[in-house]
Amino acid sequence: MDTAELLEQRRAKDEFFRTSHHSPLSHADQHDFDGLSYFEPSPDLVFTLEMEPGDGSTVDFPTSDDRVKTYRKAGTVQFEVDGQPAQLTLYDTGHPGYFIPFRDKTSGDSTYGAGRYLDIDADEDGTVTIDFNQAYNPSCVYSDGYSCPIPPIENWLQVPIAAGEKMYERAG
Repeated sequence: MDTAELLEQRRAKDEFFRTSHHSPLSHADQHDFDGLSYFEPSPDLVFTLEMEPGDGSTVDFPTSDDRVKTYRKAGTVQFEVDGQPAQLTLYDTGHPGYFIPFRDKTSGDSTYGAGRYLDIDADEDGTVTIDFNQAYNPSCVYSDGYSCPIPPIENWLQVPIAAGEKMYERAG
């Protein structure tokens, strides 16, 4: 994990949210936006793992606006957080890389209650690197105009993931 690169990504995201016409924030929220809240970077929450291939079955995800999105199970990874076992399913969205929606013991407390997301690519050697410092809130946190998949129960971690974005609090 390159902390300087991570901090620059966070700065750039805050700038995008504050100034872009494509920001998920309303114009009024952009005006008062002071930046997102993040956990301190944690190298202990970066894992390079072998992915057990999935069966390719499809899963229908309910969404924040009562729609359904369908993804394929690409595989699973197993790891430990503070000595506790954890497992995540990675999903194929039809685009390059993998989508990992998850909840953890911080959900509803210091992070968004419905969960957060990761987007990752396979490494050149076939492993995957899960960097929870990159965990981000779904766009529906910022505006009702988005349809956000709700993490399936198989991706509800029984450990806290104190990395990535914290819950968004509107200014003012």
